[in-house]
Amino acid sequence: MGHLALHYAGPEDGPLAARLLSLFGLIETQALPLPDGNFYRFVVNPDHFARGDGIVYLSALPAPQVRLIEAIHTALSIGTGHEHEAVAAYRAMLASDPEASFHFGFLVSTLEELEALVIALRDLAAGDPDYRDRIRISMNRARPGDAEADARLDASPVFGDCSRFAYGQGGVQVFVETDLIRAGQLGEAMHFEFDYVFPDRASHILSVVEL
Repeated sequence: MGHLALHYAGPEDGPLAARLLSLFGLIETQALPLPDGNFYRFVVNPDHFARGDGIVYLSALPAPQVRLIEAIHTALSIGTGHEHEAVAAYRAMLASDPEASFHFGFLVSTLEELEALVIALRDLAAGDPDYRDRIRISMNRARPGDAEADARLDASPVFGDCSRFAYGQGGVQVFVETDLIRAGQLGEAMHFEFDYVFPDRASHILSVVEL
């Protein structure tokens, strides 16, 4: 990957969005103050600090894009009693399948790291007023059938009570939706996906899709 450009809505959301990306595991290498909000540069790990790949940029939405999003919301009567039926259908799709539309996926090295991230995000959303109601988490555990993976997930503080299943065995998924970063057809929120695949599996959720 060369780079990915992400956006936040306004200047006040910039530091909050940057903190969230750091919690996700990205490494901030630059925060450039600009009149409309900071411009941030992140890399996926320290080895990419001075390279031209593995970069994530974060900046404020450009004014023309803000106006376009506002026009879309007006045309579809979003937030009113006359909201276009397509909006509800789109949101229902994302609620049942967060990876159905645009999203940014991370591969996490260990299940313990992923569990710790979920717990940290839950604590942040519950305990920090700046993040309350701005982070939503859902997850899929691996399809049953792998005895070792099933036993580990049953004992997990995060996946033990998870009743949703991925499109295959051998891996788990965590989805984080946040309006601190804006994307998608309605410009309302961004979806992030965090995956872990059990080692030494020839077939897992990222290698094959099962119906």
